[in-house]
Amino acid sequence: MQDGVRRLVLDVLKPHEPDLPELATRLSEIDGIEGVNISLVEIDQSTESVRITVEGECINLDRLKETMKDCGAVIHSIDEVSVGKILVKKTSV
Repeated sequence: MQDGVRRLVLDVLKPHEPDLPELATRLSEIDGIEGVNISLVEIDQSTESVRITVEGECINLDRLKETMKDCGAVIHSIDEVSVGKILVKKTSV
């Protein structure tokens, strides 16, 4: 488990089932996760590419990975991680 993780942005490949609302609900039930946002990036015949953002006080990454696996989803990459006492806002360059 990673201590102090407050935000994760994930690139994920998942089957069509569970649908996005069900997956978001299942992820939101994980201890430490206070909010979930899922955006559909691409869809094909049997899979969906999605971008998942989760926020919370102390996200249990191991439990998150386990839940994703149970749903048939695969994390392609962790695109953003926020840790610390506050969430740092992105700055534009």
